[in-house]
Amino acid sequence: MDNYEGKFPYLPERLNRLGELACNLWWSWHPEARALFYLLAGNGSEFKAQNPVKLLSETDRSALDAAAGDPRFLRRYDAVMARFDSGVNAYQSWFNSKIENLGHCSIAYFSAEFGLHHSLPFYAGGLGFLAGDFLKECSDLGVPMVGVGFMYPEGYLHQRLSSDGWQNSESEALDRVRAPICRVLDSDGRPLTLKVPILQLPICFEVWKAQIGKVPLYLIDTDIEANDPWNRGISSRLYIGDHEHRLVQEIILGIGGTQILKALGIKHFVLHLNEGHSSFAILERIREMVEKGSSFTDAVDLVRKTTIFTTHTPVPAGHDIFSFSLMDKYFASYIPLLGIDREEFYRLGIDPANPGAGFNMTVFALHLSAYCNAVSRKHGEVARKMWHHLWPQLGEEEVPISHITNGVHAPTWIDSRMAGLFNRYLGPSWLNDHDNPSIWQLVDDIPDGELWMVHRLQKMMMIAVMQERARARWKEHADPNIILASGILFDPNTLTLGFARRFASYKRANLILRDLQRLKAILGHAKMPVQIVFAGKAHPSDNAGKLLIQQVFCIARDPDFGGRVAFIEDYNEELAQYLIHGVDVWLNNPEPPFEASGTSGMKAGMNGVPHLSVLDGWWIEGYNGANGWAFDSDGKGSEDKDAEELYAILEKQIVPLYYDRDETGISPGWIKIMKESIKSAAARFSSRRMVKEYANKFYQEALRQAGETEL
Repeated sequence: MDNYEGKFPYLPERLNRLGELACNLWWSWHPEARALFYLLAGNGSEFKAQNPVKLLSETDRSALDAAAGDPRFLRRYDAVMARFDSGVNAYQSWFNSKIENLGHCSIAYFSAEFGLHHSLPFYAGGLGFLAGDFLKECSDLGVPMVGVGFMYPEGYLHQRLSSDGWQNSESEALDRVRAPICRVLDSDGRPLTLKVPILQLPICFEVWKAQIGKVPLYLIDTDIEANDPWNRGISSRLYIGDHEHRLVQEIILGIGGTQILKALGIKHFVLHLNEGHSSFAILERIREMVEKGSSFTDAVDLVRKTTIFTTHTPVPAGHDIFSFSLMDKYFASYIPLLGIDREEFYRLGIDPANPGAGFNMTVFALHLSAYCNAVSRKHGEVARKMWHHLWPQLGEEEVPISHITNGVHAPTWIDSRMAGLFNRYLGPSWLNDHDNPSIWQLVDDIPDGELWMVHRLQKMMMIAVMQERARARWKEHADPNIILASGILFDPNTLTLGFARRFASYKRANLILRDLQRLKAILGHAKMPVQIVFAGKAHPSDNAGKLLIQQVFCIARDPDFGGRVAFIEDYNEELAQYLIHGVDVWLNNPEPPFEASGTSGMKAGMNGVPHLSVLDGWWIEGYNGANGWAFDSDGKGSEDKDAEELYAILEKQIVPLYYDRDETGISPGWIKIMKESIKSAAARFSSRRMVKEYANKFYQEALRQAGETEL
């Protein structure tokens, strides 16, 4: 049972389904639904409509009654609800027409983070946004998906910079009542409360649900009275640095998440693990089968056939490894329930290349999943080489790790103004068929002036948001250096580069800062100036990442750079929307081969913002010589060489082309690259293409196995 009680003190009978709509994130990727809430919010209160639950809970009864009597509002309300019902409640879907699911099984998608909307801050970066886009697309395609994750009431971190540019973390507790989530209730109408059974002192948790179109996402919350004070905060924050805390989180996610599915009666399911954090879900499925009488060997065989594992990173720090002593502390009483001894259990998670390191969650998942994939073609090659030693009897190309290149959810990330252009020139059905490359050839029919004007409006919106954030910080009596570094002097007529992502060392945010005198000359050119906006967070325990932020900040506040470098605090999904739509070039220069895929450049590309990147991750597949710029890095730490190539591309290609304007003030050569960027990114790097690949490549066979197996 779901519980919306208390969220909406009053809704008129004629508008009684507004609460249902507000509590389903379907509205977040349907402009007509967002427009309905904007209309209800009224002029000057648009920001309230960005969280419809909060809007409805704070709107006066008189305003709601007025809307219930307003024919214009009611026409829109009825149209939106009809569209909502056809999208969310209809049985017919791509999945049902293309994929056999004779056992009517579900697919359980486990992830440590989900980036859905800034009103639900349950994400840290790209992995979470990928998971959020995945659920949205599964809803659009009718995939029988169930999500499982954590409800982090303190999120990841709110970023505030000190006057010297050092990242500080601030907490802001999630207001559960005014967020688009609801408690899950048991059959007696009480909050559904479950225990993680294997711990010496069992930890309890309650379950919340976020509805993502057709897809329910169940969220674990340990902040309840049944737990001791020191256990209540286990699920409070994402990616805690303490190893024991992380292990307990992952036990609760994998084993506790499986308990949720059991309690909800979801018995037959395919398991899809988004990275190794939730790998203990495999273990709990095996334990349940052994409990029913299966041998460990038979249980492993059956569970493996219905398990998909997606690995996202070649960066060693991205793979959790727990010491054997720590594992013993929590699994000593659990291992005997599997019908095996301690040594046999640990062999499942030992990396032969480093056997003394501990229990490796990625190795464990690779051993026990029949379907394993990397997230780009290049990452597939890197992953097969990286894990070849797990299958020494096979050739490297035969290692059972395939690839499905990531994609992004087009309805979420394509700007509404750009979508309006597509409606006019691609036809009204473009969105339904947006993974068809032939549709996007019609982008060439868009008049150059119209495309340029839409992008200019996006850019002006981005700069306005940057300036509004700077004004808000000024009202907080922030140091003037912070205001100067916030982009307050940005000019919409100036070529603007954007670099926004997690500040980890391998992403090399400071590559463009390698030669400051040369950079200063590029930015300060009298006739062809350039400006750069940076945004992103470093992990709270990553001092190297914080130093990178500080380096950028110190340059941004330096008057010698003329206000043409900015660092925007507290990067989140909302700010990402403005940046990927508003900059002129999306900059990405990681150290190869550590960029497994990358998705921010895909989002920018769909909006006509060309990519400037090293040939790594998705850009190896995406770059065609006409849709952006690329430079090759040998991946050997040759920073000077890479920086030289980056500067040369800017000086000789990008800057001159951008300012090569005709009599109308437009650069035809630049518009050509913008159009090619849209045509090459929109279909091929959409989550629609990605989810269909998962369905055809993995889900079809895994569902057949699940339908034939009593799991």
